[in-house]
Amino acid sequence: MILVVQLLVLALVMLSVILVIGIPVTLASPGQWEKSKNLVYTSISVWVGLVIVTGILNSFIA
Repeated sequence: MILVVQLLVLALVMLSVILVIGIPVTLASPGQWEKSKNLVYTSISVWVGLVIVTGILNSFIA
């Protein structure tokens, strides 16, 4: 169970880094926001889901 939580945290950190770099680049590029708006919203939804699932699973360990 600890390994699962560690993998979820790793995925959360990796996705966070991608979003921290990707969202400002997308917003700064002319016309890019309209093309990748759905991808950004989907990525943010996955990030929120990872935070919630990681928190719930971590409560079973602690």
